[in-house]
Amino acid sequence: MTEMRFAVVRLSSLGDIVHTFPAVSALRESFPAAQIIWLTHPRWVGLVASSKLATEIWPLDSRDFSSVRSTAGKLRAIHADAIIDYQGLWKSALPGFLAGIRRRIGFSSETIREYGVPILYTDRVRCGTTHIVDQNGELSLQAGAARGVGNVDLSISATEESFVQSQLQKEGITSYIVLSPGGGWRSKCWPHDRFGALCQSIRNELGLRCVINCGPAEENLLAAVLSSSGSSQPLGWNGGLGQLMALLKNARCVVGGDTGPLHLALALRTPVVALFGPTDPARNGPYGPDGIVLRSPDAATTYRRGDIADPSLLELSIDRVFTAVKERLEANL
Repeated sequence: MTEMRFAVVRLSSLGDIVHTFPAVSALRESFPAAQIIWLTHPRWVGLVASSKLATEIWPLDSRDFSSVRSTAGKLRAIHADAIIDYQGLWKSALPGFLAGIRRRIGFSSETIREYGVPILYTDRVRCGTTHIVDQNGELSLQAGAARGVGNVDLSISATEESFVQSQLQKEGITSYIVLSPGGGWRSKCWPHDRFGALCQSIRNELGLRCVINCGPAEENLLAAVLSSSGSSQPLGWNGGLGQLMALLKNARCVVGGDTGPLHLALALRTPVVALFGPTDPARNGPYGPDGIVLRSPDAATTYRRGDIADPSLLELSIDRVFTAVKERLEANL
């Protein structure tokens, strides 16, 4: 029997790629000898590689038409049986269409936000599930997988783990909680001063130090949280992806909003407390048993991007979040 050849597309971002892993895992479980070629943005090649699900990983810069054209040519040459677009955008649907792949599987117009994209697919899946992980799984089922989602085990370099451990030891930190205050757009982020106050509660009442993780463009946010943390001595962290994975894996708990590091922590089986506002946790929230979701009953699902915290996030008090952290810690003793 000729082995199957699949191309899968998920270009970005951190959280979305993590939410795609279970669907590709199901594909791998169902077709263990298959070639699975994953197209992703160059920034996320290491993340995809950590899943060990792809036979090959092809970097694709969708903003560079020469990259798109070159990738389409490579796809045409391998004669893939199907391409699965887990992203659902013009930029992710175009390479498979240009390559003339026989089966092009993607979401129907009821699921994706960019008008007209499904015209590029041969198989248009109208989802019957709510969570994005399960929706991705429906695409894998359409491709012939026996089930929609499978187990995911991410690998972390021993070098990265050793480096992170040594940096923490230099600061006298052996047991810690990670706070992730960023999130791309501020309207879905809990305010920085509350993260600072949470640091103080965790240090004063639990005796644990916090590590504040922020991305490369969030230096001002990191400084604001640190300045709001009083004498609790949190450690600021702004490292690469491998370091972040090691940091999250060994944390006692991770607190953050609807953002990539929170979903990555869950994939690493670290307990989380997720703070949600204008995005829907039923669709984008923690997937699996290791998460507590806090959301105001008055929150409206809008996905509206803004520069200040959504009013519903202001209804999540420091005490309420701290209580959830304690519950997570007690549940994992």
